[in-house]
Amino acid sequence: MTWDWQVFLSDDGSGRTYLEWMLEAWRWTLAVAGSSWLVAMVVGAVVGTLRTLPGRPVVSALANAWVELFRNIPLLVQIFLWYFVVPKIFPAFQQVPGFLLVVFGLGFFTSARIAEQFRAGIQALPKGQRYAAMAMGFTTAQSYRYVILPMAFRIILPPLTSESMNLLKNSSVAFAVSIAELTMFAMQAQEETSRGIEVYLAVTALYALSAFAVNRVFAVIEKKMRVPGFIVSAGTGGH
Repeated sequence: MTWDWQVFLSDDGSGRTYLEWMLEAWRWTLAVAGSSWLVAMVVGAVVGTLRTLPGRPVVSALANAWVELFRNIPLLVQIFLWYFVVPKIFPAFQQVPGFLLVVFGLGFFTSARIAEQFRAGIQALPKGQRYAAMAMGFTTAQSYRYVILPMAFRIILPPLTSESMNLLKNSSVAFAVSIAELTMFAMQAQEETSRGIEVYLAVTALYALSAFAVNRVFAVIEKKMRVPGFIVSAGTGGH
């Protein structure tokens, strides 16, 4: 077996090299993952919070339904539903770019998992923190805004890191609806050059580099947000 890394410097037939094509595909991967992460974080935080609201059984039931719906349908099926089915049912979505439809699919799928993490983080907090906020005269919204959610976010940072890395890797399903991301590049470049080993090794390295960067960013955030002396106990919820 011989290696030929110079394949990335050859022209792909459109006036660009395979290296330029791969870097452009990497940008698409990061764009899909980053946009989906924003959707997942906003929706997941809201839904996860609604699941823990006291005295709101209907709201909690709707939030639970959201989680069960989106986490129990395979991701690829959800992508196909957003790309092929939703525009047929709702004609207004026919004008929405395919990129955004994929972002919605991947973002809502991940939001269900993040919502579960927020719920677990909120419920892991000691009840004394909620009572202390009430004693200070905070409303429910203020208690969540200033006390509960900031501490819950610190608790869920480790699993949220893993979920963010998973989202980056899950963005590869976008190739199924012809989004020009890394997996799509790898499949097409391998067919055109017959250098599958070099192509897939390079794409694998970019995925690994991206996931490692996400891990390090969250590690810095976790270190900056750490509260000295705050420990969460499985038995008591924390102290």
